[in-house]
Amino acid sequence: MPNIISFEEAIADSRQYSKRHLLLGNGFSIGCRADIFHYASLYGEADFSGIPEAQNIFEALDTQDFEVAIKALESGAKIFPIYVPNDSSNVQIMNAHALALKELLVTTIAKNHPPNPNAIEDHKFWACRKFLRHFLASDKGGHVFTLNYDLLLYWALMHGDNPFDRGVVELKKNDSFGNDEDDPEADYVVWQGETAAHSANVHFLHGALHLFDSGAELQKYTWVRKGNPLVEQARTAIEENKFPLFVAEGSSIQKKNKIRHNAYLYQCFKVLTSNAETGTHCFFLFGHSLAENDSHILNRLGRGRFKKLYVGIFGNAETPENQKVIARSNKIAAQRNYKYPLEVSFFDSSTANVWGSS
Repeated sequence: MPNIISFEEAIADSRQYSKRHLLLGNGFSIGCRADIFHYASLYGEADFSGIPEAQNIFEALDTQDFEVAIKALESGAKIFPIYVPNDSSNVQIMNAHALALKELLVTTIAKNHPPNPNAIEDHKFWACRKFLRHFLASDKGGHVFTLNYDLLLYWALMHGDNPFDRGVVELKKNDSFGNDEDDPEADYVVWQGETAAHSANVHFLHGALHLFDSGAELQKYTWVRKGNPLVEQARTAIEENKFPLFVAEGSSIQKKNKIRHNAYLYQCFKVLTSNAETGTHCFFLFGHSLAENDSHILNRLGRGRFKKLYVGIFGNAETPENQKVIARSNKIAAQRNYKYPLEVSFFDSSTANVWGSS
């Protein structure tokens, strides 16, 4: 059984490295709102009871991506009359199901996400910002990578520190989005491309619900500029055929393929890879089960050159779930070239106090 240290002990130990990076999994969000963030994907939470035929589309296409299914239905409705010219009823059904999936996507987002930052208590954001400062504020601060779709990280970065706390620290929160050159007053900001991404500190490896692909550009909707609840932003965007960018595919191979076909996602992936290959750095994993379907990310850590990996363990280390995390962590270390050995330490996630006390 490995020795489980506290988060503060892990931070103290990590001071020997030039930079520390953080990779967040869904446990980060569960710690804030366990009642709504226990889900593997939006697809898994969607209620298809009203359109069971539409769920078969996902299965036929071997995907969990709403955009793929919706576009398939819409394209199918256009070409169906070529092969069955006298059957307009099925065309109508396909178009109706495409619209129904758009509505289902919006309602699923709304059901599984707080409507706005005001739904989260201030003390939780203040605690989270103290946690994040280890990775985004100190001289050891590097990058924060998240695999989560939700807005909690973004909201925490935008939230102010406790005004009564003398230890206020400005977090580095550059995510490579900025004003649209053609419309600087727009109520959204746009991805500035690979050049600007080199100075970014925050990376949504699997996309997020506030990132929308408009076709010509990747837009980020902000609470500050829009002031509208998430569900209203999503509804308006989808009605304009803008889909939230997120990697909802099932397997690691499917996820990696989607990442490679999107400039923003691939840039985030390259930043992770570059830092994993820097020998003087270290990584912290928090709230991640190290599941096989994220091996496209974890393999980059295993094949890298950084020297130390700190893995968060929640609860009793002897539970079957935590034993799997420990075994998978050691498997990552075993991938290393003997010239660049990787040491793994485990810390008690609860001692990080990420969201403060309830």
